[in-house]
Order: sequence, then C-alpha cells, then structure tokens
Amino acid sequence: MVNALAQVPANFLYALGTLRKARCRSELRLDEIPAPARLAPFAVALGAEVIVPSGGKDRSPVHGPAAMALARSAAAGAAAGDDADDGEELATGRFILLHDPDGSAVWDGEFRIVTYIRAQLDAEMGNDEMLGSVAWTWLVEALETHNAPYRAAGGTATRVLSESFGTLADRPASIDIELRASWTPASADVQAHLEAWSDMVCTFAGLPPLPDGVSALPRRRRN
Repeated sequence: MVNALAQVPANFLYALGTLRKARCRSELRLDEIPAPARLAPFAVALGAEVIVPSGGKDRSPVHGPAAMALARSAAAGAAAGDDADDGEELATGRFILLHDPDGSAVWDGEFRIVTYIRAQLDAEMGNDEMLGSVAWTWLVEALETHNAPYRAAGGTATRVLSESFGTLADRPASIDIELRASWTPASADVQAHLEAWSDMVCTFAGLPPLPDGVSALPRRRRN
C-alpha cells in the first residue's frame, strides 16, 4: 500500500488523475474505499451504488492512501445523487485499479482493473439461462462503446438464489446476478475504463445508457 503520496510512481499518479476526470451518471454514487493490500504494490478502489436519489445534501467521503490524489472528485456528477440513503438500491459494485511498476506476466502489463457488480433481478430475467453470457456482453460492449482499449480480459458470472424460511417465509425469493471480471488497460489512461464500468453498473440496475442531459425513470423490481 502507498504510505505517502511522494512514494507513488508517476505512472500511477497519472492513472489516478485520469480517474478524477471520469464522468459518471447521476444515479451512480461513487466513493473511494480501502484498497486490497496484497494484490499489487499500488492500488486504489472505488465502491459504487446505484440508488434512486431522494435528496440534495452534499456528501462525498474519501478514504485510503490515494485520497490526496483523488481528492473529492472520484467521479464528476456523483454529487447529484449523493443523498441516497432513503432511496432504493438497485446495484452495487467495486472498481479496483492495481499497479505493479515491474509489470506482471499474468496481467500482460503494469496495470490491472478488477471489478465486481451485483444486482437483484426479477424472476423472469433471473431464470434466463443466457444471463451469464448477457452480463459478459454488457461488459464488452461498454468498453467498446467508450473506446477503452484492453487485453487479457476474463470473468465469472454467477446467479444467486435467495429463499427465506421460518419467520422470514413471507419474504419472496430473489435472484441476484454477480459479475467478477478483470482486464488489462492498454495504457495508464483509465478514464474511459471507469466510465465504461460505471455505465455497466447502471445497466445491471436496469438503467440503460442515455444521451447526455437525459434522465431515466427509476425502475421498480417485481417481487
């Protein structure tokens, strides 16, 4: 982990700067979270929630060793949906940028992006046998749409069925989709990669990509 900003390699600082420029949709609340310490010498992690916004109070907590570089603008536009505690959570995710100045044969580069997304689906879509392939397609299409060049991509899609019993038997069964994926960006400029991933989190939440200045109506899941 980084103990002081002065110890951070220039390449990683540049990458952090490109993350600050990312423009994400207002439905996405994006905050820095503690990064894993053992995956790479340098790392930064962002946590995301897609929540139907219900207020306007500014809130932008920042944590971790990259706080000085990321400041309070991990994603422009997040403030519009910051007060989402009373809203409905549609999807969550994590975006982790790893950096090894010596490079990694496994990564095929000095940087690696590791991501996780989870969202609850309605029963009809959750039971679709092609759901895993569709989730992977969302990732590939998002990277291509944002012109985010990458290589050595891999991932796993999982459906999670939750059933309740006993005193909780009245709760309806739910199906979640989880996607764990990683890929190597072609350069230290990872702005487009974060924007592509944030769009994909919104897609998982049932909010399709929209033109600039257009807002989607919140989608309610069926029980």
